[in-house]
Amino acid sequence: MTTPVTIIGAGLGGLVLARVLHLHGIPVTVHEAEPSPAARRQGGLLDIHPWNGQPALEAAGLTEGFRELILEGRESYRVLDRHGTVLLDRPDDGTGVRPEVQRGELRQLLLDSLPHGIVRWGGKVTGVRALDEGRYEARLNDGTTVVTSLLVGADGAWSRVRPLLSDATPRYVGVSVVETFLFDGDTRHPAAAKAVGAGSLFALAPGKGIVAHRESGGTLHTYAQLLKPQDWLADVDVTEAATVTARVVEEFAGWAPELTALITESDTPPVLRRLFTLPVRHRWDRVPGVTLLGDAAHLMPPNGEGANLAMQDGAELGRAIAAHPDDTEAALAEFEQAMFARAAAEAADDDLYEVMFGDGAPNSMVALLTGAEQTS
Repeated sequence: MTTPVTIIGAGLGGLVLARVLHLHGIPVTVHEAEPSPAARRQGGLLDIHPWNGQPALEAAGLTEGFRELILEGRESYRVLDRHGTVLLDRPDDGTGVRPEVQRGELRQLLLDSLPHGIVRWGGKVTGVRALDEGRYEARLNDGTTVVTSLLVGADGAWSRVRPLLSDATPRYVGVSVVETFLFDGDTRHPAAAKAVGAGSLFALAPGKGIVAHRESGGTLHTYAQLLKPQDWLADVDVTEAATVTARVVEEFAGWAPELTALITESDTPPVLRRLFTLPVRHRWDRVPGVTLLGDAAHLMPPNGEGANLAMQDGAELGRAIAAHPDDTEAALAEFEQAMFARAAAEAADDDLYEVMFGDGAPNSMVALLTGAEQTS
């Protein structure tokens, strides 16, 4: 196949696609808005699943490299109530099948597997339009344009490619998240580190929760999650760290100090994120020469599947294109039908936020984790 593939977005899904295409000798270019791989933190821990994420990395020829990134002992879970009482403490006994890695390290593994020049940094796409003869033009923020006849939008929730296929836009799901980091937790923040434990912490109550993970080097990565209207904190300058911190921690008044310390003692400014989703079973009619993957196609609230699904999308699309070198429309149609089914099944099963923040929290989370343990 000699038709070059243009990918918008150098997240995990876009990079897996680029890697699989490269292994099959198919020319590919990735355009990424960020100026460099180190421009920002690349999220936290990811549990890589044996039914989607791990096979995707195998298709990319990166299983060995992935295994070297695994953080041992992180498949442990603790559920606490607001007073710091431990309701469930499930250690990592070595029998788990969803090893944890850091997103940034996994992304770097993918980047390192691609020849220099495949990823073009600092090219933010501001819009895409259809041209004649089945071609598309992507406009970049520096005034240049990219023209292609095979375009893949791997550009996330606010995809610039999606309008070519669908008029769907993300809607707010009612959950706002404030992200914080504590570095060298065992030494500098021992009480908080003890509360988090060896892996993941869920300190929950109806309408709110503190979810934290132990990353490498003793870093405690925390997400304070609240059921709030979309305009919550709209009256605050979100760059004023002290003000945001004060507003967030007041939502956890009366909670154990070792839990609120995960917010108040942050070594980085708090970052506010509002969670959005695309409609369940989002799909579109086949449009020649263009498709979507990952959050651009099936955005849903974080539930442990998003990154895995995106990588699976990338691997499956890459293999479909390689299998139909003379008929890219057949490849895209085959990929999309399978992707629509995967995403719809995952969305239909997703009630995690009701479990975490519904009226039954935190006992509902204990029931979920122990039930899964009993039926596995």
